[in-house]
Amino acid sequence: MSGSEQQSGRVTIRQVAVHAGVSEAAVSYALNGRPGVSEQTRARVLAAARDLGWAPNIAARSLGTARANAVGIVLVRPPRVMVVDSFFTQMLSGVEAELNRNDVALVLHLVDDFAETIDVYRRWYAGRHVDGVILTDLRHGDPRPAALREIGLPAAVIGGGAGAADLTGLSCVDADVAGTAHGIIGYLRALRHRDIARVAGPRELLHTAQRDAAYRAAVEELGEVRYQAVYTNYSAADGMRATRELLSRGEPPTALVFDNDVMAAAALKVAHEMGLSVPEDFSVVAWDDSDLCQITVPEITAVVQVPALQAELTARALLQALGGGGETHLTLPPGTLTARQSTRPPKTRA
Repeated sequence: MSGSEQQSGRVTIRQVAVHAGVSEAAVSYALNGRPGVSEQTRARVLAAARDLGWAPNIAARSLGTARANAVGIVLVRPPRVMVVDSFFTQMLSGVEAELNRNDVALVLHLVDDFAETIDVYRRWYAGRHVDGVILTDLRHGDPRPAALREIGLPAAVIGGGAGAADLTGLSCVDADVAGTAHGIIGYLRALRHRDIARVAGPRELLHTAQRDAAYRAAVEELGEVRYQAVYTNYSAADGMRATRELLSRGEPPTALVFDNDVMAAAALKVAHEMGLSVPEDFSVVAWDDSDLCQITVPEITAVVQVPALQAELTARALLQALGGGGETHLTLPPGTLTARQSTRPPKTRA
C-alpha cells in the first residue's frame, strides 16, 4: 500500500483486484454493476471489497444504493474560446437536452492544463459528485480512458477516434469523418480547384488525425488535387496566422478549408487586410456550419454537422450504461455541405 493510501485509509481498486485475483477492469465492472464479467467474478470482487472494508461512499455507489444524479464533463478550454466556439455550445446543449429529460444534472469543469482532468475525475468519484462522465477531444496516447477504468467511473465518448484509442468498456458516438471530407474535396474538385489547403485544429487531437487521414484518402481517390495542412489551436488569431502563411506563398492555394467556423470567418478579415477578395482570389469552406457562417460577407460555404445530436446520443448511451445497459457504439452519417457565396471556380493563373 502506498503512503497516500495509508494516510487516507481508503481501499483502492488495485487492492481489491489483488485480493480477488482479477484485473482492475474486472473490479470496475463488478463494483459498478456493469456487464463484462461473469457472475462468479462479480461475486468474488464484491466479497473482496467487503473483506477489505470498501469505503462507505464507494460501497453505496458500487452497490447502486446511492446516486449523485449528475454527469460530469471536464473541458480543456479557456473560457474565452468557449464563448465563440459554436461546436461546444451545441455539444453542451445536446448533453443538457438528454440529461434534463432524465432529471440528471450536468457538472461542467474547465481546466487550462490537460493533466488536471484526471485529478478532477478522482475528486468527483471520491466525493460521489457524479455518476459518470462524458469525454471529448481524445488525444494521442490519451490517459483518460484507462484512468477512468482504474478509478471505476463510467464514461462515454463524443467522437471515438475511429478506433485509435483504447475505449474498452466505454460507449462512443462518432461521426462519419471520411464521408464529410470526401464531400468537401469532391465539391471543390468539381469547381476545378486543384490546390487545396486545410487550416486544421491541434495536432495532438485524435479527430484532427481522423480528418488528416480522411482528406488524404479523398484526395487519393479523386485525384488531380494538391493538398496541404497547417495546424492551429482553433482560435481566430491562430486561424488568421495560418491563413496569412498560406496566402503569402509563391503559389498560394486556390481554396482553404477550415476545421471550424471561427477560423473560416477570421480568414475573411485576412483577405481584406491583404487586398484580396473571397471568392475571387480564393474560396473558403468551413467544416462546421453555424449562424456565424451565414452573417459574414460573403456567406461561408459550410458543412452542416449535428454536434447537438451527437452529444445527446452520447449522454443517452452513458445513462443507459449507468442503468445496467451495455456499451453503445454509433457512427452518424456525414455532414451535408451547403454551398454559399464564399466558393467559386478559381481564377486562371498566368
